Amino acid sequence: MDATSIWQMFAEHPEFFAMLTIPPVTAFVTWAHVWMALKMLFYPIRFWGIRIPNFPFFGLPGLGWQGIVPRKAGKISGVIVDQTLSKLGSLDEFVQAMEPEQMAMFITDTVDKNLESLIDEIMLERSDVLWANTPYAIKRRIYAQAHDVLPEIMQSMVTDLTYRVEDLVDMRQMIVNKMEGDRRLMVNMFLKVGQKEIDFIWHISALIGLVFGIIQMFIFLIVPQHWTVPFFAAIWGLLTNWIAIWMVFNPIEPRLIPYLKFFSKAKGFPFIKLQWPHIAHFRWQGGFMKRQDEVSDVFAEIVVNDLVTLENIMNEMMYGTRAAQTRELMKSHLYQILESPVVRTTLRLSLGRREFGQLKNTIIDKSISATMVPIRDPDLNKSRASKIFGMFRDRLRALSPHEFQNLLRPAFREDELTLIILGGLTGFLAGWLHLVLVFFPMM
Repeated sequence: MDATSIWQMFAEHPEFFAMLTIPPVTAFVTWAHVWMALKMLFYPIRFWGIRIPNFPFFGLPGLGWQGIVPRKAGKISGVIVDQTLSKLGSLDEFVQAMEPEQMAMFITDTVDKNLESLIDEIMLERSDVLWANTPYAIKRRIYAQAHDVLPEIMQSMVTDLTYRVEDLVDMRQMIVNKMEGDRRLMVNMFLKVGQKEIDFIWHISALIGLVFGIIQMFIFLIVPQHWTVPFFAAIWGLLTNWIAIWMVFNPIEPRLIPYLKFFSKAKGFPFIKLQWPHIAHFRWQGGFMKRQDEVSDVFAEIVVNDLVTLENIMNEMMYGTRAAQTRELMKSHLYQILESPVVRTTLRLSLGRREFGQLKNTIIDKSISATMVPIRDPDLNKSRASKIFGMFRDRLRALSPHEFQNLLRPAFREDELTLIILGGLTGFLAGWLHLVLVFFPMM
């Protein structure tokens, strides 16, 4: 059967014009439902809908929706740490690259400037009347003694904390806590890292939908049954989402496909230059892995500025699951301030043994707060981030394609089946609507 005969069959078909609408409608519907599926992957950040206790579907708290990535931020971030970040190096290695001696000097200088007000705050909290009536000469001796011993003690303490960071901080828990506490950060991370892949999935879906629409048009020509319109629309919806996601991550390893090349690109019009035919090779690889160097720069910037930051590390150290160990280490350093004859004699006589013991706990609490003030300084965090950016970037670039795909793959893998089923469902609904609005009025 030649092309003329096929065209004649189309032209003579009683639903010719309705059939012609199948390819463009399928392309548009596919493009639209893939856009919707991608949006539902990331939004809304918080659950939107009606909360129902013990709701059994999709791990949701009720009838409604929450983006898959923000809903499972803790689980996805844990996978990223286990499968990718843990391969880039240890937390101790990252902290040492931040130059802890310089950090200790910065923290010590900041605390020393506010030392007298810190001592006043501690003493007024323990015994405000007593401290208010303490002669200034005695206070001055305590201030002077603290100023003398503080730099060495703080320098030693901060250095000790940073060198024992692996014992005091669980990097996986730190990043999971950060992501669960700020789910928008997780969404922004995936959008920055994978924006080109997301756009590719969205736009290639229209082309895939157009191809499927042409196939469906021929199917309707052979099997002129109206049920085929919504049925195959659902099939195309399922296949389009699956193919689009598959193309982003597959093949994982690059494959060189030989082809016959007749021209090369040119800068000016007509933008191509004819050449003698020769065998060239097309590098076929999943779009995400193909951009490994580019993505490494973006992801490394996110890691050093938002995840493995000095503030996050110290915050986990001071207030996280291993905070008790941190307090014990700090005690061994800070209690030296109280061991000088001047301070110990003055405070013991003034406060008594019991109050003096409670004072030690207050000193630890206030010292933690005082230490975190300079740690939160944006300039300090920015300068430390610059120390480890190159390390992260280079090691990300050195990952194998199998390891590298785990930066983005967990977000899609987590509920990939949901996205594919959603494509089938929306395809069926669109196909049914197409049937009602276009085919039935022409009957």
